[in-house]
Amino acid sequence: MKLTLDRREESEVVDMLQNVPIFSGVSKKELKAMAHSCVDRSYQTGTVIESEGEKGVSFYLIIDGSVNVRKGSKSIAKLSKGQFFGELSILDKQPRSATIEALEPTRCLVMTAWVWSGFLETNPRLAVPVMRELARRLRETDQKISTLN
Repeated sequence: MKLTLDRREESEVVDMLQNVPIFSGVSKKELKAMAHSCVDRSYQTGTVIESEGEKGVSFYLIIDGSVNVRKGSKSIAKLSKGQFFGELSILDKQPRSATIEALEPTRCLVMTAWVWSGFLETNPRLAVPVMRELARRLRETDQKISTLN
């Protein structure tokens, strides 16, 4: 179902989206449009939202509730309201690196790679903040690797 937001919720979602590194340089007007182009999904406690190894094609922003992130059987993180997962999959559509499971009733804003691609096609300048974030992550990874040697 399409995301329906009142003004307060819309403002809250836009603020949350601004905290997602790949969307940090996107204007509030564009973030509002993005929010309304997403779908609203609810998950019951224990529901596996995404499974490690599956093809990833969606970004999730947690609107309410919390999820467990695990690799294999090892829990590696707990994410809650305002946090997100799957941001790289809207760019590269690669397999999921972890399993995500709802720890309680959880509501997410879900954006598919196709919706994101549509935004990039109509607003190519949106790609600049994404490229900056990817470059930042690459440099960070390079630094971590160089300290291992």
